[in-house]
Amino acid sequence: MPTLPQPDADALAHSERLRALIQQQIFASGGAIPFSRFMELCLYAPGLGYYSAGATKFGAAGDFVTAPELGHLFGACVAEAVAPVLRQLGPDSKFVELGGGSGAFAEVMLKRLLALDAMPARYAILEPSADLRQRQRERLQEHLVPPVFDLVEWLDAPPQDPWNGVLFANEVIDALPTPRFVIGDGEVYEEHVALDHDGAFVRADRPADALLTASVRHLERNLETTFADGYRSEVLPQLPYWIQAVIGRLHSGVLLFVDYGYPRREFYASQRSDGTLRSFYRHAVSNDVFAYPGLQDLTASVDFTALAEAGTHASFDFTGYCSQASFLIGNGLETLLAEAEGKVHDEAARYALRQEAKRLTLPGEMGERFQAMGFARDVEFGTAFLAGDLSWRL
Repeated sequence: MPTLPQPDADALAHSERLRALIQQQIFASGGAIPFSRFMELCLYAPGLGYYSAGATKFGAAGDFVTAPELGHLFGACVAEAVAPVLRQLGPDSKFVELGGGSGAFAEVMLKRLLALDAMPARYAILEPSADLRQRQRERLQEHLVPPVFDLVEWLDAPPQDPWNGVLFANEVIDALPTPRFVIGDGEVYEEHVALDHDGAFVRADRPADALLTASVRHLERNLETTFADGYRSEVLPQLPYWIQAVIGRLHSGVLLFVDYGYPRREFYASQRSDGTLRSFYRHAVSNDVFAYPGLQDLTASVDFTALAEAGTHASFDFTGYCSQASFLIGNGLETLLAEAEGKVHDEAARYALRQEAKRLTLPGEMGERFQAMGFARDVEFGTAFLAGDLSWRL
């Protein structure tokens, strides 16, 4: 296991405050809390969780780099994919981004949609972090002309009124607090977090409730297998309910998700017997999810078969599933790269653009690890998923 970088004194003090809060919850819960609750506190505890506090998260100075942070190519390709949808829906359409990151994606999207004459009436960012909201607001106000910036709004909850448009989520589902299960003597147990005699966090397995047990048995039936004793992984029984919640009262439009993960048979392969859970801290990947609560990102891969089930159960038509590389190439990456290279006048800038494209598309980088999946209702998604269809793997 890699050695994590040492936080400074202020960061450690912050982490210890969150550790104390989690310890109190464990005591109050009779000695253990479900891992999903532990993950929720680590990521979202008000003022203390990873996404709720003020530390830099994205880019070279943070803990990881997302596709929009690399440059403008990713966002521009997404704009190319959804522009036909927004034109079909007309001038009252809305674009809803789940989790706005640094604001880099929204900046590129709005500029590109303006150029494509496909502007929505509103660009809404559903962002639970007050700190990230402020960073997004400052960035967009600085980089967008006032009439375009005025289209942006921040939401505390999914749209409550009927709406038509696009819902987009990049690296969001991997950060949903996930239950963990383990098989013991053929029975399903849920992973909890308890404390040892020194107050350190430790695993503690408890009998699973009916919902988690039913979810695991559904996986076994679907996979036509039985998980061996000791097999441990993640499952999101709440995913269908989450999809229904975040779309709100979306009437006509599309859903587009980009994330890292696997189709179900690969996600639950026998050799992946401890699941996909891991942490990111200053670009170091670790399996020690108990280290530095509040300072490191906790994440689990996406079961894209489960996502396909959840989207169609929400009465959307499944429209496609492919690698990120195929999605970007199928939505104009080569043309956009050539256009961008034509606008710069030095070789260093052209080299940076080519490196950005490589990181987005090469199999050893983001190209194959990340995948895109789309759903539509009462509109056509166009050619967004024509390249590299992987739906046969679901």
